Amino acid sequence: MKSRNLLYFIIILGTYADNVYAKEPKVDNDLQAQSMLSVLYTQSSAEYEANNLQTYASAKLALDKALSNKKWTAALEQKDNYQTKPPAVILDIDETVLNNIPFQARAIIKGESYPKGWLEWMLEESATAVAGVADFLEYASQKGVKIFYVTNRIAVAEDATRNNIRKLGLPLDEDEDVLLMKNENGWTSDKVSRRELISNNYRVLLLIGDQLGDFISLEEATVSVNERQDLAKKYQDMWGTKWFMITNPIYGRWEASIYDNKYPDTEAELMQMRIKALKP
Repeated sequence: MKSRNLLYFIIILGTYADNVYAKEPKVDNDLQAQSMLSVLYTQSSAEYEANNLQTYASAKLALDKALSNKKWTAALEQKDNYQTKPPAVILDIDETVLNNIPFQARAIIKGESYPKGWLEWMLEESATAVAGVADFLEYASQKGVKIFYVTNRIAVAEDATRNNIRKLGLPLDEDEDVLLMKNENGWTSDKVSRRELISNNYRVLLLIGDQLGDFISLEEATVSVNERQDLAKKYQDMWGTKWFMITNPIYGRWEASIYDNKYPDTEAELMQMRIKALKP
């Protein structure tokens, strides 16, 4: 009898353990969990914080050089006779100005993935500022430089994005539309036309972003892994002088390039292509 009771107890305990641990996030072969270390890196590492502070400190130094050199421009879209135009800088928003990593953390915990929850996150207006950006923007504003935000956030989130920027005390011109959203005025994900618009009236001193598309055309940036790396070398004279890249290990077209810029239909295929892309 005692042996039978012990057996029942073991079975019940095992069933309870299965039910408890089944509710916890899986880390083995789970695509959401694979991004966990990247999210933890951005939220927990001093190195990530230091890199952003370093990038914006370097951008401040470059800004002074750009202001003193009337021939200086950072925009490939800049046309002739720009030397006398007023100065401006162009920044991306997500992971460049606004830190949305809590959204990524929330998605992992909930077992969700982009775009689910993304619009709701933007409407919360609770993103924090990327380290170093506030000091840089204040410095640029004091120097009389116009600050433009060129983002692929959709236009329906424009008011919320404005509010989020204001809450953080970051400069946002009220006399001119300096927040240029995707789907506004027919703009697509390619930021070339928006940079052209700004370049028509301003001398663009610096570009700051976290994706290649924040600096070059989307068409040029949407190529293979090796070709993207070649692009980094092609524009090596721009990095750290006129162009400043914020590290983003969580998402971007760098990942799409692993899948030949076409996301697989199944998680199994996605996993296989990720493993295949590794270079031991």
